[in-house]
Amino acid sequence: MDYLEFCNLKEHPFSNAVDNKFYFNSAQHAEAIVRIKYAIDTMKGLAVVIGDIGTGKTTLARRILDELEEDKYEAALLVVLHSSVTTDWLMRKIAMQIGVRNLVDSKVGMLGQIYERLVELHGKGLKVVVLIDEVQMFQSREIMEEFRGLLNMEISGRKLITFIFFGLPQTEEFLSLDEPLKQRVAIKYRLRAFDEDTTREYIQHRLKVAGCGRSIFTPDAIKAIRFYSKGIPRLINTVCDNALLEGFLVKKDVIDRDIVESVAVSLGLKIEGLDDSIPKEK
Repeated sequence: MDYLEFCNLKEHPFSNAVDNKFYFNSAQHAEAIVRIKYAIDTMKGLAVVIGDIGTGKTTLARRILDELEEDKYEAALLVVLHSSVTTDWLMRKIAMQIGVRNLVDSKVGMLGQIYERLVELHGKGLKVVVLIDEVQMFQSREIMEEFRGLLNMEISGRKLITFIFFGLPQTEEFLSLDEPLKQRVAIKYRLRAFDEDTTREYIQHRLKVAGCGRSIFTPDAIKAIRFYSKGIPRLINTVCDNALLEGFLVKKDVIDRDIVESVAVSLGLKIEGLDDSIPKEK
């Protein structure tokens, strides 16, 4: 028996793997989607979503991608994995994402192919959008200038491509490497940590999706989870997952504050013995 069976769960509710089934449409995520889809539908050119580590940027990017119908949009998601990318790599990736075939070697040639493909897609009535996650990895003026060049591609006064950047707060610093590009940001939205009410709703939502129909965490436990995780979804998942495991090990099917605090100590989120000043429910 593991904690899934012990808690009558069908699957792990607090995995940090991105799974749209567990997507939680918080008020801020819902607002972000409305703003970003507005930028896409009106072909604003450039929109930016920033947030600290673990606030759900990747989850949001994939959710938006899933909501863009194939008969209306030519959409792709590009994840930047390291900071040593070159302008050539960027051009090739974007070209491949929008369906350019038989890429030539020269950058000028590639730009011509990208433009031709964008005009072709425009003629089909499709709006082209490339979502780029971990955009803070782009740390050179040359790359920022390439984006500006791509945004200059227009037809009949209308932009042919829209980029949606998802990145850490320092993304704004890198945009400043090319002031004209920074000035082209049409929509900007910042994801913030959850407050206590949203944390409670988030936890209950994930438990429900995983097949749980009861309250596993006490109000004081949720208050402690919000405190130690600072309302960051990724950390909420980690604390809750470990708390369920701890509850199983001590055979408690209701998670209280003491269990959460024990987990917080083991995860290095709390220094044992110090007063954390979390007010308890009366």
